[in-house]
Amino acid sequence: MKTAGKVLFTASTFSHIRRFHLPYLRAMGERGWTVHVACGGAAEEIPYADRIIALPLEKSMTAPGNLRAAAMLRREIKGERYSLICANTSLAAFFTRLAVKGMKNRPYVVNTVHGYLFDDDTPALRRRVLLMAEKLTARETDMLLTMNAWDYEAARKYRLGRDIRAIAGMGVDFAALDAAGPAEGRALRQRLGVPEDAFVLVYPAEFSARKSQDVLLRAMALLPENVTLALPGTGTLLEKCKALARALGVDRRVIFPGEIDGMGPWYAMADAAVTASRSEGLPFNVLEALHRGLPVAASAVKGHTDLIRPGENGYLYPYGDSEALAAAVKRLMALPRPEREAMGRAASASAEPYSLERVLPAWPVLLDG
Repeated sequence: MKTAGKVLFTASTFSHIRRFHLPYLRAMGERGWTVHVACGGAAEEIPYADRIIALPLEKSMTAPGNLRAAAMLRREIKGERYSLICANTSLAAFFTRLAVKGMKNRPYVVNTVHGYLFDDDTPALRRRVLLMAEKLTARETDMLLTMNAWDYEAARKYRLGRDIRAIAGMGVDFAALDAAGPAEGRALRQRLGVPEDAFVLVYPAEFSARKSQDVLLRAMALLPENVTLALPGTGTLLEKCKALARALGVDRRVIFPGEIDGMGPWYAMADAAVTASRSEGLPFNVLEALHRGLPVAASAVKGHTDLIRPGENGYLYPYGDSEALAAAVKRLMALPRPEREAMGRAASASAEPYSLERVLPAWPVLLDG
């Protein structure tokens, strides 16, 4: 890998770069790199980026805009003469690597896997297609960074990169959460009209099929009346989930606050965190909740199983099983206060290896120059 040249970060959306990669853009710039960012959607200002490139990427793998995006990337890569490309998100990473396929003197390509979109439970045809895409671009993947045990083993088994490594996620800036203490949590409860004795669950996530908020809403119908669920976030399935909450008769106990700028007070008012996701890389929302001392009831999928130690910092339940999720929440509610506090301390300690201040300096791209 060459040092201090031009680096291109790619991702499906600019929001992904803002959420996960700004510290990395800054670190590269501080080391003398010229930093460019190329993502799908309309161009947006990105801190620490010297140039922004808007790509015609579309969510469907077979959409014609994606081939145009790959052709556009190929022209940009040749014209800018990047020495390094950091590809992110499955869609953008595939078309980024497709863009350099067969290119002479191509840049060194690092692909960060934020969670393969397949696992052992994926339907066979979909799994084959997604795995084929990774195999097709394996020769263009000089370094492959994975965040959970399943993805790492799959990458090694199928030789999906030349140099395959495990990383502790992207690192979470826990300091940004710590400004909000118990007082801010109590104030938020009062503002939202949540009773002092309510048992509050929190799950910040995009409203999408993969995040499976419907599982949580069905669990709420099985939980006592003093349980409140906060679902910060936006997405295509938000209105559908609101309608489901009304149909289940739990809408008065479910809070849909939309996109939240600063989750600290929401974790401060919560008693536990929940997640119903179908698959993950190494999820920020779980790590944030653990850091704030919240036990987590999580679906037993990759990314979650790397973080949750049942009975110590939370519980796992089978994906999609609302009854099992409700039972896990009831177990948390039934814990005597000393045991729940001990679980909270264990939760906080378990998150520390994933802090940004630990993860960023160990990023292989920085260490290897």
